[in-house]
Amino acid sequence: MIDAMVLRGFRPRTQESYLRVVAQMARHYRRTPELITDQEVQAYLLHLVRERHLARSSVNQASSAVRFLVCEVLGQNERRQRIPMGHAPQRLPDVLSRAEVAAVLAAPMSMKARTLLMTAYASGLRVSELCQLRGCDIDSSPDRMCIHVIAGKGGHDRYSLLSPELLEQLRLYWRQCRRTAQAEDWLFPARLNPSQHLDTRSAGRYFYAARNAAGIAKVGGIHTLRHCFATHLLEAGVDLNSISQLLGHAKLSTTSRYLRMARPGHSVGDSALALLAHLPKVEPKAPSSPPTPPRPPLH
Repeated sequence: MIDAMVLRGFRPRTQESYLRVVAQMARHYRRTPELITDQEVQAYLLHLVRERHLARSSVNQASSAVRFLVCEVLGQNERRQRIPMGHAPQRLPDVLSRAEVAAVLAAPMSMKARTLLMTAYASGLRVSELCQLRGCDIDSSPDRMCIHVIAGKGGHDRYSLLSPELLEQLRLYWRQCRRTAQAEDWLFPARLNPSQHLDTRSAGRYFYAARNAAGIAKVGGIHTLRHCFATHLLEAGVDLNSISQLLGHAKLSTTSRYLRMARPGHSVGDSALALLAHLPKVEPKAPSSPPTPPRPPLH
């Protein structure tokens, strides 16, 4: 099964998820998974719904993992329809207003946390893409001004926005907070091991701390800033196809759900792509810890 996923180019996280599902099902029945019947697979999926109370999306991921094992690895494609996929309700996430985004970015936090959250909102990157940025991915040439996302979801490269406001913040962060350059030169290195990039859970904790400090009760993690990026651009009049390209969506239908989240008729002027420039002015609050020694500016 591992070999089949590697040959098809599955990303490491997908491989881990699929293997975890199959291993848990095998432990549940105390039997090698190739001997588990369709009826037992269905009973196990019901167990996930009724007893473990997993979300429909998680149960569907389990179905996909078992389908892959049965159809692609064991070659029993006739069993596909007997491994059901349920309808997942399409709930719209909470989207922060521009004033709320400004309050989050102005909350007391380190320069590193503030820069990471500003980059998340101003570029619309996924948190995994954000954590794996390197200094060389920031192209500040006047005729380019973009962020190069390398091997994003699905293994695809793309370019996203680099506004002047974000570039100014990135340069300030690079001068004040970056320590000696490491071999990987991560833009957001891990605190305890700078040779590794920041992990996604730490990035999520930055957002939760800032959201709570700003007194915002809306639910959602750091991915909320990506939703805000897409929704605020759509409200400003940017076309759906351009937003889809910036987000790295494989299908335009994935991006189209933001049509239900946008407030129509809102315009922020000609520079619609410069999201940070249109946030209400809130003076950033810094924590009491002193800054780290400066280093040369980001080129």
